Amino acid sequence: MKDFNKVLLGSLAGAGLMLFSTNVLAESLSQALDLSGHGVGFLCIGIFTIAYLFVVLEEVLELRKSKPMMLAAALIWVAIALVYKDQGLSSVAETAIRHDVLDYGELLLFLIVSIAYINAMEERRVFDSLRAWLVNQGLNYRQLFWVTGILAFFISSVSNNMTTAMLMCAVVMAVGKDNPKFVGVSCVNTVVAANAGGAFCPFGDITTLMVWQKGIIEFWTFFKLFVPSVVNFLIPATIMHFAIPKTQPAPIHAKVVTRRGAKRIVVLFLLTVLTAVGFQNSLQLPAAVGMMAGLTYLQLFGYFLHITHRDEPDLGLDPMSGEETPDAGSEDSLRFDVFHHLARMEWDTLLFFYGVVLCVGGMNFLGYLKHLSVFLYGELGATPANVLVGVISALIDNIPVMFAILAMRPEMSEV
Repeated sequence: MKDFNKVLLGSLAGAGLMLFSTNVLAESLSQALDLSGHGVGFLCIGIFTIAYLFVVLEEVLELRKSKPMMLAAALIWVAIALVYKDQGLSSVAETAIRHDVLDYGELLLFLIVSIAYINAMEERRVFDSLRAWLVNQGLNYRQLFWVTGILAFFISSVSNNMTTAMLMCAVVMAVGKDNPKFVGVSCVNTVVAANAGGAFCPFGDITTLMVWQKGIIEFWTFFKLFVPSVVNFLIPATIMHFAIPKTQPAPIHAKVVTRRGAKRIVVLFLLTVLTAVGFQNSLQLPAAVGMMAGLTYLQLFGYFLHITHRDEPDLGLDPMSGEETPDAGSEDSLRFDVFHHLARMEWDTLLFFYGVVLCVGGMNFLGYLKHLSVFLYGELGATPANVLVGVISALIDNIPVMFAILAMRPEMSEV
């Protein structure tokens, strides 16, 4: 009974600390200065603009996008901190940046687990197996066009849309290597389908994940977007359908042997998703905590695979010929290692997100996003504003655009 009382008191203390932290944040932000017309505000806008130009020119300059954005984040908050220190309000700036770092931390932990599972399934050849199965079906070009599009639509709702698009494009390229027109149109279709499918589920895209983690919309509310997402996929696909030839591609016979544990890892990933949803919806705990709990499923299963390791057939798929190809790796390369999958993260992108979150958070703290929100959602209205945001996100990376909208927190109906 004493242990139970200790746990209960600990939980109440934790809840009280969370409430206190929330109140401190609200109180500190109410003391924030409007620096939108200050020289420091203009300086920060210039820093952010220059950094984003470097991001846009990444391919030309061969400079990874995370570097200028992380530097810009540091410079912006140094400039803010100097002004607030001069005004004796250092604690206000500190509270604000801690809030932004917390937002990024939750997003980072969630993505780490998600990407680790995707990498594990790729290493166990789950995606190669799906690709080989599609190639072996003997579908004509139009059938393949629709099958890859529909699969991209649904797979992207639980996987990231980039991985989904790459998977389906690999199938298209393997089957249609002799028909460039089919490959081009079908790859566009898979990209559209993957983006449309990622909109009706929190796990489908980083932007939907950010909205869900903020607690703005409940998990199941996202599925109201299913029908609009289907429409967004079907209309372009129907138009492109008539550009696809009716002919049959040359037959390809491909074989891929999945590695031991592949199906069980897929099940564990789905269980991890359910755990994250349960943590967020039922326990009111961050979804990232549920995802980290789900990472232990993969770690423990990885330990099981490690201690029961045995020789496995290691046949790959040449996506252009469909022929079996032996892997040049040694026996040890077939041993499952969770930390190997964690090391294979796209760290440049993850660190770019860090820079974006802190830069946009700085713009919000300076007062610019408040004025922008008043103009967009106050004067223009929610619908025109959202259309304009959609156009902007087609030209600029949608992550900073979405984080800016979340920072504004405009009043909009869910209907």
